[in-house]
Amino acid sequence: MSQIVPDWSVLAATCPSRTSLARIANKWTAMVVTVLGDGRMRFGDLKTNIDGISGKVLTETLRDLERDGLVTRHVFAEVPPRVEYELTELGLSLHEPLLVLCRWAEQHIAQVLINREQYDAR
Repeated sequence: MSQIVPDWSVLAATCPSRTSLARIANKWTAMVVTVLGDGRMRFGDLKTNIDGISGKVLTETLRDLERDGLVTRHVFAEVPPRVEYELTELGLSLHEPLLVLCRWAEQHIAQVLINREQYDAR
């Protein structure tokens, strides 16, 4: 028996893919996925590598990514407890496109800033 696959479209107001796109478009999500592309990391290492993120926002972002199946959380029965995070296969499939977007932002920020300045001067 064949399964009917719906036609998902982020342009449709009722499409659940919009929530996924919103999560991916979140700046903290992009940064966490980009950093975890280098491999497993502890919470503190993530916080150190992502300048400006608060512990609360990092915790929320990691929980959301775990819920969506993009990140897995590894808890080690040690004293003190140790927790590490890593991208799942699904998360790894998102890493490269987000890395491209991050590179684009870095390569084009000078022109964007010039454009903003010119726009604001009008």
